[in-house]
Amino acid sequence: MRNVCPAWQGLADVIVHLVLAQTDKRECPEGITDSKKFKSLSVLFRSDTAVHRVPVGRRAHGKSLQHVQQVEEISGRSGASACPCDSPTSPTSPTSQASTFSEEKLTEKKDEEAEEPKKTSEKKEEEKNEEKQEEQINEQEKEDEPKKEEQTTGPAPVPPSPAPVAPVNPGGAEGDDPPVVYSRYADEVLRNVIKSLRERTEILKEKSIDPYATSPEITPPVTPILRKEDYIRQKEEEHIAKEEEDRKKAEEAARKAEEKKKKDEEKRLEAEKKAEEERLAEEARRKAKILPDISCSCFDVLFHPVEEKMDTVLGSTIDPFTDRRYISWLTVVAVAYNYNVWFCPARLAFPYHNDTVNPFWILLDVLSDVVNVIDIIVWQPRLQFVKAGDIIKDRALTKVHYRKSYRFKTDMLSIIPFDLLSLHFGFSSIYRFNRFIRIDSFFEFSDRLESIMAKAYIWRVARTTGYLLYMLHLNACAYYVASVHQGLASTTWVYDGKGTAYLRCYYFAVRSLINIGGLPEPVTLFEITFQMTNFFVGVFVFSSLIGQMRDVIGAATAAQAYFRASMDGCVEYMNTYTIPKLVQNRVRTWYNYTWASQGMLDETELLDKMPLVMRIAIAVDINLATFQKIQLFQGCDQQMLVDMLLRLKSIIYLPGDFVVRKGDIGKEMYIIKSGAVQVVGGPDNSIVFVTLKAGCVFGEISLLQSAKDGGNRRTANVRAYGFANLFVLEKKDLFDILVHYPESQKVLAKKGRQLVKAKAAAGAPTKDEKPKGLTLFGQKPPTPKLLKAFGNLRKAGLLDKLKKGAEEEQ
Repeated sequence: MRNVCPAWQGLADVIVHLVLAQTDKRECPEGITDSKKFKSLSVLFRSDTAVHRVPVGRRAHGKSLQHVQQVEEISGRSGASACPCDSPTSPTSPTSQASTFSEEKLTEKKDEEAEEPKKTSEKKEEEKNEEKQEEQINEQEKEDEPKKEEQTTGPAPVPPSPAPVAPVNPGGAEGDDPPVVYSRYADEVLRNVIKSLRERTEILKEKSIDPYATSPEITPPVTPILRKEDYIRQKEEEHIAKEEEDRKKAEEAARKAEEKKKKDEEKRLEAEKKAEEERLAEEARRKAKILPDISCSCFDVLFHPVEEKMDTVLGSTIDPFTDRRYISWLTVVAVAYNYNVWFCPARLAFPYHNDTVNPFWILLDVLSDVVNVIDIIVWQPRLQFVKAGDIIKDRALTKVHYRKSYRFKTDMLSIIPFDLLSLHFGFSSIYRFNRFIRIDSFFEFSDRLESIMAKAYIWRVARTTGYLLYMLHLNACAYYVASVHQGLASTTWVYDGKGTAYLRCYYFAVRSLINIGGLPEPVTLFEITFQMTNFFVGVFVFSSLIGQMRDVIGAATAAQAYFRASMDGCVEYMNTYTIPKLVQNRVRTWYNYTWASQGMLDETELLDKMPLVMRIAIAVDINLATFQKIQLFQGCDQQMLVDMLLRLKSIIYLPGDFVVRKGDIGKEMYIIKSGAVQVVGGPDNSIVFVTLKAGCVFGEISLLQSAKDGGNRRTANVRAYGFANLFVLEKKDLFDILVHYPESQKVLAKKGRQLVKAKAAAGAPTKDEKPKGLTLFGQKPPTPKLLKAFGNLRKAGLLDKLKKGAEEEQ
């Protein structure tokens, strides 16, 4: 056997694999048969001494094999020395490597030049060869596996080509020696690829023969078939698990929202507190520049016994907003203030001071001053105040708070007795004008009175009217002073001195400020200027006061106007669509009764404006006792009942309205707030089974019954008996509340099942016993009264006595 170079032997094996791959494309690795993508494949084979590169591509079928044969002949003639692997100088001879590389380049260029004129002919020949190859492929598929392995190791049959191809390794066919493998990695990779492709080919053959055969992909798991009971139980478990998860998520979201709300509220309160403190500090600094702090230590010692005695009567502190005693005292203070405001200008302008009247003026002045002093010493230091959200009720702190306030300084200025100057300069009311500084006491009285009045607009109208009258009073005083300055009866414009001076001047002020007209013409420049000033002041002041009066009256009748507008809109709508008169009359009746009974059409509009604490207080006061009496809600969380009270809605039903009808789906529970309802039935609902009055509850079972099998259907008709005001709780609102109270939810579910069973047992029809005998003839008719009488005579023995009497006579 001829010695073959190991490198050329491995190269020949690789070429044989490529030829087999071209023969059977299904066994060739992807990419080798793609001649468009790979025009020249260089098979790289490494040995210990050198690297050889052989071009393989489209021409690998013929010319590459010829090249291999030529290389083998050269290697056979030259022996072992022809192989560069055996050359001892090859590793260190760069010239030999360069010459080999240049020869390879020249060979590639020559091959490419020789192929160009033959491309067209090769394409046609390739088409024919492909048809023949397909036939050979079909024949080769019928052969066994061992035969295919011999083809990979031994001489492989070469497909017909334009150039004759000699066997690659003729020595391997005639010798008994096994094929020599010089590159184990390349051999293993090619064998694995060919093996996997053969296995896939066999699978696809089976698939093409048997269309119902499974694909090599993994089949998805089959859904198990469950019985109906198991399936229902599984779905219920999944539903319960989902509800539990949703409940936990809702609780977590509610908790986070509550925490965030609390944090935001704390931040807001802290910011408001800080801003308020800064404002108060700035105001205190600003006022301290005008009115310095006043020390009252001597007065504290002097009035200490009085304060202790008043503590037993008034208490240590007083709530200025709710204590009626303080509001009553403010009325006295307001009267004292109005005395000074109204009479001081009149006493100053008109000649009301003389020896006869002055003692009375002095007495009234002293009384008003005593009222102011008592207010400053006894009442004001006891008023509670709010600091950082806390109500301060300590007497010492309230006193310090009042002493440091701006009002205390103004109060002290208002009671300075400038009246003593009258002893030197003469008696006059001008020394009492400092009493006007206590105007804060009047506005405080006005605010407190509005807060306790049921109809506060009455006081607002009276106060605005008082402002108007006071402006006319001041103008009358000014007109009299101007007349005195010009000289009484000196001109036609001034006051002539006849009649009551105040009334005549007040009449002039009314006609002048209201611009009624008919006034005497001013003569002098002073009179003209005074009259023009009167006109301008009258236009400005009276327009403002009239506008304020309009706002007050409009605010007082806003609710009534809203009611009329709503009713008019509804009536217009009914007339547009020609609603029957009977229905229109019922709608009008509902509007009128709703407004007359509660003063508004929807109570929720008012309650929504209140804070949550106030709404809870009102709801608890109205309905908590009723809810606690309901059997269904006994044993539930009290906070849950409070949340339910906030979800109640008030609805008014007219006489004869059906609240619920038999067969309707129950979605609400009803609580009777006022009025009564009747449970009716029979023909034309003429039979009244029971009458429910205020405080009763009905429809509570339907809240917990499901719609399955009609379980939440109404079982009776409920009709309003007269006007009925009902509170309604919807099922949706109840379920939203129960999400946060799982324990109460379990209690309600248990009680609901018990009530449903008790109701079903009570309403179950009793089986009548079948009559025994004479079923075909019906009931025995009653015995006539005459026959009953004879029967009774026989039982009493009257006939026997008559017979015995007849025998004795015989």
